[in-house]
Amino acid sequence: MSDRALISGSAAYRNGAVERWLAWRYLATRQREGFVSFIAIFSLIGVALGVATLIIVLSVMGGFRASLIGRLIGMNGHVVITARDGMLDTTPDLLAALRKVPEVKTVHLTLERQALAGANGVTRGAVLRGVRLEDLMSREIITKNVVHGEIGAFDTRPGVVIGERLRQALNLRAGDKVTIVTHKLNENGAIAPRYVDYEVLASFLTKRYEFDNTLVFMPLQMLQEDLEYDRKAVSSIDLELADPAAAPKVAEEIRKSLGRTDLKVADWQTLNARFVGALEVEKVMMFIILTLIVLVAAMNVVASFTMLVRVKRGSIAILRTMGASPATIVRAFFLAAAAVGLVGTALGTALGLLVCANMATVARLLATLLEAGGSGAGGSEIEFITAAPVRVQVGEVAAVIVIAVALSLGAAAYPAWRSARVEPVEGLRHE
Repeated sequence: MSDRALISGSAAYRNGAVERWLAWRYLATRQREGFVSFIAIFSLIGVALGVATLIIVLSVMGGFRASLIGRLIGMNGHVVITARDGMLDTTPDLLAALRKVPEVKTVHLTLERQALAGANGVTRGAVLRGVRLEDLMSREIITKNVVHGEIGAFDTRPGVVIGERLRQALNLRAGDKVTIVTHKLNENGAIAPRYVDYEVLASFLTKRYEFDNTLVFMPLQMLQEDLEYDRKAVSSIDLELADPAAAPKVAEEIRKSLGRTDLKVADWQTLNARFVGALEVEKVMMFIILTLIVLVAAMNVVASFTMLVRVKRGSIAILRTMGASPATIVRAFFLAAAAVGLVGTALGTALGLLVCANMATVARLLATLLEAGGSGAGGSEIEFITAAPVRVQVGEVAAVIVIAVALSLGAAAYPAWRSARVEPVEGLRHE
């Protein structure tokens, strides 16, 4: 079909065939303008790589944030209830009221005290946590990270489960005795130390320093007896929720339902406000910085198609003299430039999701290349990458796509506007 026949055909003109045909001709430019086409291809690749990088980095960082938060709240409850003064009395009515809250999965009782742990002439500061057997077994951060001994004997004999770093610092093995030093008040009000020996049952390695270096778990009833507390006395009641994100809402509901001023109800986000806030700031800043990559690629689209408009001035002038309206020329260039951005966004999204789905394979390939190149990278560095959790969130991917499409369409608007400003007489003068 000739150019004149295509432009003069009213049906084709109405359904946009003219604009689509012209857009394709501009993208599949001939040898004379091959340099412009070359730039357009690399603009497409730039958009694709920018979108893929944004999705991959956000997913990996999201996985690390989820892992950090999981370790943070893995040792504690999503909602923590404590007494404003002294110990918390766990009455049956209080526990029953908490279990009736729809979002609450389990109720954990915790008695925590500062202490000293000593063995083999070495003494370290420790945090004692008295817990029930079922509460300890329900914490996967402990049960899935046992590296020495077994916790099956917990609650059957005076034994403790300690952090792996603390075990190594005290040079202990399963079955050895560790001396726990606590304090108590005498009748005259003086503070007296209390020494008790416990058997080391097992150790855990969560890869969080404050847990592995200080925590000592022991049966709740045994710690209550050693500290001469009542069987109902605990430091806190930790609530595990079905949805950790709902913790602030659930905490507020519990405050209103209990109506007790002697209790303090706090959610994990409030207890770790600085840490959570830092993660949110990091997430936003990372998103903004990586979006600049897509913006740079979009600027390449602007540059390449602005050059194309200058190269095609003669063709635009001829089309105008054949009856094409300025709107037709604008739409044709807009479709051509937008196609580069939209196709690049689609390819980048597919590439980003593909890499996220095969991150472990990519890490193994990286390890092979590093070893083959003799870079000297150790196994710990590669393990850090291989074990990197990837969390692809639909909302984040959708936001990346929306931003990339918006930047692509915005980049396509300027060359299209420039094409409408080409006057037929000026264009033909240079032919």
